Amino acid sequence: MTATNRIPVFTDDPGWHGKRLREAFSARGLEAVFISLKDCALELLPGKSGVLIPGFEGSLPAGVFVRGVPGGSLQQVIARLDILHALKMLGVMVYNDGRAVERTVDKAMTSFLLHRHQVPTPPTWVCESRHHAQNIILRETMAGRALVMKPLFGSQGMGVRKLDHTSVFPVPMEQHVEGLYYLQSYIDSGEGAWHDYRVFIIDGQAVAAMARHGSTWVNNVALGARCEAMPVQSDVAELAIAAARAVEIDYCGVDIIRDQHGRLFVLEINSIPAWKGLQAVTEIDIARRLVDDFCAKMPAAQPGLQNIAV
Repeated sequence: MTATNRIPVFTDDPGWHGKRLREAFSARGLEAVFISLKDCALELLPGKSGVLIPGFEGSLPAGVFVRGVPGGSLQQVIARLDILHALKMLGVMVYNDGRAVERTVDKAMTSFLLHRHQVPTPPTWVCESRHHAQNIILRETMAGRALVMKPLFGSQGMGVRKLDHTSVFPVPMEQHVEGLYYLQSYIDSGEGAWHDYRVFIIDGQAVAAMARHGSTWVNNVALGARCEAMPVQSDVAELAIAAARAVEIDYCGVDIIRDQHGRLFVLEINSIPAWKGLQAVTEIDIARRLVDDFCAKMPAAQPGLQNIAV
């Protein structure tokens, strides 16, 4: 295929999702090329655009699909996000763009944006001070309100802890003294009948949704939760759409929980969501819908995307 028909998909592990995306791109006459952001670079030289993508040295693509941003040191992660920001500045359509990834991979900023846009989300505290965190934990748990402590960065329920009045004061969510505390009120969806919801949003629309039933209070598919299809026309889907609007994102997975009083809360927004479990319970081809939206937003190849000085 020509360079204009090849689409970089940024990922370090294509796996099942990469296979589905490759098939969906192929159906549109496009070739998905899997590339790690680790292998991209900024090369700020006369006569060059400034961004080097392996296999696209002659000209930049019209669009790139972000399926993964590798973890690493703070410097490495910033440099990888710089690639996404620079590509967008050069006129490349970045799906999801660096700004959306930053807003959602950072749970603190996600929580702030939800709060700012009055989208219901659990009461949340983020601080570095051990003394401040201890006061919050003591005040909430002694009042009979359990808390959930999460890593600021992370997914699939890993590293999540529930705290009550019997809990030993936790260490920060980092492996050094200057750690960070991200705390949320625990939302009880029903003791012994734990469940929450995942809604997949594309271009501001709910395209698929499911309930996740866990064997514990953590309802992630990666930890063995059972998936059950649910309608996309519901109060859950409406809240997910509002959450996606708050963070200004092309596509995402929104996690929502309903408490025992029927109130809904947005727990998280994932800008690089997995959909294997969701695909198993819906007839909608999620990869196809993603690629359709990607192609609708991707500009035609233009001279401005060539490796010329900008």
